[in-house]
Amino acid sequence: MQFKSFDELSIQDNFIFEKVMREKSICKELLERVLEISIRDIAYIETEKTMESGLDEKGIRLDVYVNDEKGTVYNIEMQTYKNMPELIKRSRFYHSAIDHYSMEKGADYMTLNDCFVIFICTFPIFSGKRHKYTFTKKCTEELGKELGDGLTTIFLSTKAEMNDVPELLQNFLDYVDGRPPVDGLIQQMDEIVHVVKQSKEWRGEYMKLEMDRKKYWREGKLEGKEEGRLEAIIGMLREKLSVEMIARITNMSVEQVVEIGKEHALL
Repeated sequence: MQFKSFDELSIQDNFIFEKVMREKSICKELLERVLEISIRDIAYIETEKTMESGLDEKGIRLDVYVNDEKGTVYNIEMQTYKNMPELIKRSRFYHSAIDHYSMEKGADYMTLNDCFVIFICTFPIFSGKRHKYTFTKKCTEELGKELGDGLTTIFLSTKAEMNDVPELLQNFLDYVDGRPPVDGLIQQMDEIVHVVKQSKEWRGEYMKLEMDRKKYWREGKLEGKEEGRLEAIIGMLREKLSVEMIARITNMSVEQVVEIGKEHALL
């Protein structure tokens, strides 16, 4: 499993995208561009980032999870992993987990709010021709008859052939694809990206996440955990984080971090 360094990150990476979307006005306007509707207000739903499905031990981590004044729930995230069959199944799981989290024990099913799961893909999807694919449940026997259960899944692609989305949404998709910002909203996004990339605090947070991911991908073996922690410390030293911050992130002493730095000629 390959992991990016902090300096390699862009708006395409969920770590950066989530920071940008924490700006309420930007998140609201992006949703309006995607859905082509007007939203009066949004509120961030705090879930400690991970929610359990209630069916097994598998949980999901939602970076951008908000609702509007009507109670409609929106989950929006970047996708760079080119596995559409897995992504389609994941959208189903996301809807199930969000419903389970949203519905209190003993509550009436009618308390379930409408829910949108939105994936922004950095690769061609389905036929490869469209930028936007919207899915709801429809009847097989009666064309045009929708179930109306309130669940919608939207897949956006930065790579497509058709002129099938409004200009403002196209501006956003082009920016994600690496082109310069061309309107006010995209310029605001770009400014926040630069702020995030210059933050030592967020650099440290990202390095901690990288360390945790490396532990996970090494399947919990003791040797793997220690090696993963060592690699993370070396990476943070190369990123010029202070030894005090590295020690706090890795639960090691300052002396141990300094020793590792000297062993690898980084201090």
